[in-house]
Amino acid sequence: MKRKTPKTFAMLLIASALLISACGNSNTNNSGKTAESTGNSTSTNAVKEETNDISPITFTFFGADGSPNWNNMKDDVGQVITEKTGVTINAEYDMNNGGDDKISLMAASGDYPDIIFPKGNLTKLVDAEAMIDMTDLIEEHAPNLKKLYSQNLNRLKYSTADPAIYTIPTNGSVDQTSFDASGGFEIQHRVLKELGYPEIRTTVDFEKALKDYVALHPETDGVPTIPLLLNADDWKIMITVTNPAFTATGLSDDGEFYINPETYEAQLHYKRPEEKEYFRWLNHMYNEGLLDKDTFVQKDDQYQAKIASGRVLGLISQEWEYSNAENALKAAGKDEYTYGHFPVTISEDILDHSFQDIGFDGYGIGITTSCEDPVRAIKFLDWMASEEGQVLRNWGIEGKHYNVEDGVRVVPADVQDRKNNDNIAFTKESGIGLYFVFSGHYGDGVKDSTGNYYTTNFPEQIIANYSDVEKESLAAYNATTWKDLFPSKDEFPVKVWGAAYNMPAPSDPEYTVAYQKTQDIIRKRIPEAILAKPEKFDQIFDDMLAELDKVGAVQMEQKYTEYVQDRVKLWTGQ
Repeated sequence: MKRKTPKTFAMLLIASALLISACGNSNTNNSGKTAESTGNSTSTNAVKEETNDISPITFTFFGADGSPNWNNMKDDVGQVITEKTGVTINAEYDMNNGGDDKISLMAASGDYPDIIFPKGNLTKLVDAEAMIDMTDLIEEHAPNLKKLYSQNLNRLKYSTADPAIYTIPTNGSVDQTSFDASGGFEIQHRVLKELGYPEIRTTVDFEKALKDYVALHPETDGVPTIPLLLNADDWKIMITVTNPAFTATGLSDDGEFYINPETYEAQLHYKRPEEKEYFRWLNHMYNEGLLDKDTFVQKDDQYQAKIASGRVLGLISQEWEYSNAENALKAAGKDEYTYGHFPVTISEDILDHSFQDIGFDGYGIGITTSCEDPVRAIKFLDWMASEEGQVLRNWGIEGKHYNVEDGVRVVPADVQDRKNNDNIAFTKESGIGLYFVFSGHYGDGVKDSTGNYYTTNFPEQIIANYSDVEKESLAAYNATTWKDLFPSKDEFPVKVWGAAYNMPAPSDPEYTVAYQKTQDIIRKRIPEAILAKPEKFDQIFDDMLAELDKVGAVQMEQKYTEYVQDRVKLWTGQ
């Protein structure tokens, strides 16, 4: 990402006014300004002329989430996107760090890509004046985005003090209806079958199944069987080690915080007594020899390799986190080594809240001040949000990845087989699933103008994706999808603040420093407590809580409380 001098940038602005389209990077700081105010707009007549502009243009992009199957738009879907829009994406993805380090460097240097998905680091970019306010761009150039977000425009705004639209949500779907579960506690189908499909409802049930099976089969294909495996490499410690503490104790995901549903007060979720008992259970699992001894020293690739070997009986994660390893098992014809999902909690009186309704919420994609043609950029994002763009992103190419039979989109058997059993290669070739981050989209269960679903995640297609082994397990539990085993969203109130983890972090330096200190403590002390002798657990855990308050956790929680309450005010007008 090459930086340009102010003089060069001024010349480029003149070029933009003359309709010479290009996109690179600049060293300007125009946060909160629309494209028009930075000199990148054109006259009304020129805008009309640009409407169908598909001349070649390249946008640089950074994504804070990994995309291991990204194929530089050489896939089928990518080529059609370029054909329809003229746009090529020169993408860089952060595979391990969630964008934290890279975006901090961007903010310090002023060197930005044209388009960015910053995940939880938007505040750093806003404070650096790196983001364009897209409010006017959407109003003037993005009819598809306006339609998509029509009922949720307030939820796109940054804050009550700064109501700019810096990103459009892309990891949250409009009018989403989830038809399946892809998280929770996972157990291999071979374990379930041999044990007669036992009830898996509490941590006691989960533990017993793993313990009973490993006693029968201490080895898998000549190597030691691993009863339970977690991934503590860098930020993924949240996904498989710390986040399950609130899920297993009756909360839905709000990142590192528990939000009081009555007062909207925030507190580090680790302070809840119930969660201490969850971590005590992990300590017990380790001391019983059921939790893999390398959990806190192995790297992500070692974790994935163990799963792909088939010798890991149980996981506590989200399917996206281990899907490549599971897809390798499917490709090898080892469906019995793949996993089912269960709503496990520490006791039967606690319900899994995974499907609690958060309304419309999500991290998003935005345009930076380095983009020399933000109008062309917003038009690209708008086309991706069109019906044509969404169907392409979700289904692929008609006649190749799906057919239309009697007006209904249908995935041919051979394509479905590749999706199920050769997913990694299929994704790289087809591009299906690789472009969700590049604009907003409707959720599962929403139908387009033809009466077909926008996505392929609807009950009939989900069931078609299941292997025979998976269907056998589901039938044994009187279920058609894994979601059938989980409490439904109707059992819980809607969270008026959405999901707190989607909020940009407060920019207050005291908050930032305290947050990082608490994270350092948590990532050190939680593993220490889990690996300790049982008689040492209480002292280590209690000392951790005292350490957290000592480095400013209480003040940090108060600041976050204000942030949550501001979001509720922005979204509800109250």
